Amino acid sequence: MPLITVTYSSSRQSPSLKADIAAAVSELTAKILHKDPRVTAVIVKSADAADWFAGGKSLAAQNLASFWLDVHVSEGTNTKDEKAAYLAAVFKRMGALLGPLHTESYLHVDEVRGDAYGFGGLTQERRYIAGKLDVAPQAVVA
Repeated sequence: MPLITVTYSSSRQSPSLKADIAAAVSELTAKILHKDPRVTAVIVKSADAADWFAGGKSLAAQNLASFWLDVHVSEGTNTKDEKAAYLAAVFKRMGALLGPLHTESYLHVDEVRGDAYGFGGLTQERRYIAGKLDVAPQAVVA
């Protein structure tokens, strides 16, 4: 159910780098945030190091990598400790994949209200209620 967007810059190049990033992020999201990988979507985008500036200098000039990861989850489904552990684990794994990271590499766990977030035409709130009632969730069509 989470939607994860990763933008990265690195001098490391490999045909599988985007797939490796998506797999690592999906694995850590499942392991630490307890999100089902079957309904996790990951978008991975690269950015040129000459176009990414941190601390007033391009990453190319600093010979460093960086990333921005934004993950959307339902509000209240993770603890502060889980989110902190996730941030630390993703930073470590991205460093292993991308090379030495600039400290200005970011991760944002965006907690979205269940009535304003969902997939497959259904909000997470409707899925939750249907699960409590043990019925199939249905989309509301206007």
